[in-house]
This record gives sequence, structure tokens and C-alpha cells, in this order.
Amino acid sequence: MDHWILEGKVPKQADLMTWATWFEKAHRHVAQSEQNGVKVSTVFLGLDHQWGDGPPLIFETMIFGGEHDEWQERCSTWDEAEAMHKKACALAGIAP
Repeated sequence: MDHWILEGKVPKQADLMTWATWFEKAHRHVAQSEQNGVKVSTVFLGLDHQWGDGPPLIFETMIFGGEHDEWQERCSTWDEAEAMHKKACALAGIAP
């Protein structure tokens, strides 16, 4: 299955209807930081973006604006997503 929901901060696989119902109302932001026109956003995607072998890539961090505009990275757990957000903020030169 490629569909995921969060139970608290724990990702769980879900069938399509469970995922769709959850996704419609879910708060999916892990963190969001903005400073001087640069924004770093980390969200739970709810869909696995892993192409090939490996753990599901269901969280994504992106930088919008600045020198690293459109930088992106994906990971598998909430804790990894929080760390990835801090890493992106440091790269973008803004406070997390």
C-alpha cells in the first residue's frame, strides 16, 4: 500500500478510503519557518514517494526562496522530519 496516515506522530499504512477520509481534514505540517522572504516547510505527504527499495518516503521538507530555492528532501519518520527541517533551516540561513 502506498497510502499513509498519522496516528499522533506515527505513520500507519491505510487503505484508500481510510486515507482519503483522514487526508481531507488532517493537519499535516511538521514544522514551518519563515524569515526574510525564505520559507522552509516540512509536511507529511501521506503517499509513499519511494521509487525502488527502501523505507517509505512520506515526509518532505522544501525551501522556498533564497539561494537554495526548491531544495527538497524526503524521509520516513516524524523524528527524521524534525531533524530534516532543522537541517534545511540551517542551509537556508534562517531560524527553525
